[in-house]
Amino acid sequence: MRGKWFDYGFLACGLFIQIATFIIASTHLSPLDPPLSIISLISGLLGICSVCLTAQGNILTFVFGFAQVITYTYLCWEQRFYGEIAINAYYFVTMIYGVHVWRGRMKVKGERTKVKGERTKVKGDRFEVSPRSLKVVTLILIGVGTVFFSWLGGVGLAAWTDDTQPYLDAFTTVPALVAQVLMILVYREHWFIWLAVDMLSVVLWLRAGDYCMVAQYAFWCANCLYGLKRWSLLSH
Repeated sequence: MRGKWFDYGFLACGLFIQIATFIIASTHLSPLDPPLSIISLISGLLGICSVCLTAQGNILTFVFGFAQVITYTYLCWEQRFYGEIAINAYYFVTMIYGVHVWRGRMKVKGERTKVKGERTKVKGDRFEVSPRSLKVVTLILIGVGTVFFSWLGGVGLAAWTDDTQPYLDAFTTVPALVAQVLMILVYREHWFIWLAVDMLSVVLWLRAGDYCMVAQYAFWCANCLYGLKRWSLLSH
């Protein structure tokens, strides 16, 4: 029960930070700064719910994930972050498959009872997944390949588009592609990659002046550490 209260408290903390950031930023912007969009706040709140549920291994993460992808794509379109737009289309498609994979790896959470002459029955909800782990060599190879293709993507965005931050856009896009696959396939090492992506995304949106997105990604950095710990517990 103590773990559940921490889960609820962590989620509430993230939502509070998002709302407080929106209110403070909206009242302290200079006349030269672009106004914050209410879509930014909504996307941030949906994102907080989605990643917290992912950290808990809860399949309901996909409900909030679909909604967050739609709102976030709109914000990226306004900023001309084409790499981010592409990856969110990818998120939407992979999450459809992710629902299927997670359902196949869900473990029953509840009380076990045995009735005389019958099989053991389980009373409880089937929401949490059972994670698995990558070999160290495999993780290193994935890391090297991810850095190379991120650099290559930055070169392409700088040469062929009017992307306002091509290399940051690429280094938050390619690793996220990899992390999403690992998350969908329920490998707990995806949290290390997400941590790197979220740290770079803080810089990306800070330079864009969208403080709701900055607050969201800053909280997501903390959520990566939270998620890594929770998934380690779910593995046992």
